[in-house]
Amino acid sequence: MGEASINGEPAAAKAAPNGCSRRLTDDEFDRYSRQMIVPGMGKEGQLRLINSRVLIIGAGGLGCPAAQYIAGAGVGTIGIIDGDVVETSNLHRQVGHATARIGMKKVDSLITHLRGLNPLPTYVSHPFHINPQNAAEVISQYDLVMDCTDNPVTRYLISDICVLVCKPLVSAAAIQKSGQLTVLNCPPTPQGLVDGKYAPCYRCCFRKPPPPSSMVSCGEAGIMGSVVGLMGVAQAGEAIKILASALHIPSPPAAGDTPERNLQQPTLLIYTYDLESAVGPYSFRALKMGGRKRNCFACGENSTLTLAGIRAGEPDYVQFCSVPTSSVSLPPEERITAAAYHAAKQKGELPEHILLDTREKEHFSFGSIEGAVNVPFGKLLMKAAAIKRDVSPASEILPLESEKTDVPIFVVCRRGLDSQETVEKLKELGLDNGGKRRIVDIMGGMKAWKEEVDPTFPFI
Repeated sequence: MGEASINGEPAAAKAAPNGCSRRLTDDEFDRYSRQMIVPGMGKEGQLRLINSRVLIIGAGGLGCPAAQYIAGAGVGTIGIIDGDVVETSNLHRQVGHATARIGMKKVDSLITHLRGLNPLPTYVSHPFHINPQNAAEVISQYDLVMDCTDNPVTRYLISDICVLVCKPLVSAAAIQKSGQLTVLNCPPTPQGLVDGKYAPCYRCCFRKPPPPSSMVSCGEAGIMGSVVGLMGVAQAGEAIKILASALHIPSPPAAGDTPERNLQQPTLLIYTYDLESAVGPYSFRALKMGGRKRNCFACGENSTLTLAGIRAGEPDYVQFCSVPTSSVSLPPEERITAAAYHAAKQKGELPEHILLDTREKEHFSFGSIEGAVNVPFGKLLMKAAAIKRDVSPASEILPLESEKTDVPIFVVCRRGLDSQETVEKLKELGLDNGGKRRIVDIMGGMKAWKEEVDPTFPFI
């Protein structure tokens, strides 16, 4: 029977949808057979995957599991963009990396892992961070984008570009013990084409960014590997579904192209679980979202958003998200280096004082400066708010054992940002007694303490 029986297809193979005219090779047939027999997939769906191009933005906790299943499913071209290198602290959740590849660029490490899993796809390395100047050029090369980043600034940028270049977007996020997932701009619809049946963009769903105080990294807040892994796998599932069903083709469809478009209402999937409970509970919730918003800044009918404007810095994504920076205007006399604080304490030059450590209790539990009292930054802000409302006295924010109003206060945090805000907050509450009491920031936080004073300190 020869060639006519290969993969069960006649020699003159019927052209597959979405421009797929070739037959599956023996290697592809063997590798993807269990996937192809799933109802709704078949050889046609597999050929669509093989002829698709996916961009994964972020090779971290979301990007690693997402990339594994995208590669395993047989997507033909997989681009990965990330400017970071592999660190030891990544490995508990970023399962595409390995101890032997610590220090390697994440994109190269992940591609090495993926090639071992499936050598058939074409892997494209983009070893840099995405930004307003390069985003459109990179994203326009692909059929679908997976946002596996960890900050709102980048999420708004990616979504805006996907609207302008007509690409579907699968977006996920995870922090501590919860994660979320949503599919945006799918099928991709030209900017300004607004109707209830068209899928929203990121700005339609999140018109305003979260407050700056809530924008914390995994390094600050922590992250459970299983949570971010689950979200990454779910992202891959949504991407495979979109590509295999040709929903990545821009809407309205091009001439002669009529993919099925029986779309469900857009949803935001939220996953949470209770780490402190021995048996659950964990939960999945699906929140219904509306379609495109007519007045949306990015995709609405009167939108002025352009690729040229984005490249020129309009909008300013950092300013829009009000990302906190390290520029705090404390005068020099209200700051001290970790080394200087330690030296003064060792020489007995430092009088009786209060040392507030504003790290979270989990960070504090791994180690602290002798005599430090833990007042987590979040709780400190809550106490400050209660004091402002006259619910409690200002002294409530300080350790109970200290009743002296002239004892200096030194403040330390993880990296030196929260401590500066704490100094300003304490002064605002009048705890400096009109300037009579010193309130001092220890510059650089416990990171500086490890670098300048104690190299063995377990900084996390």
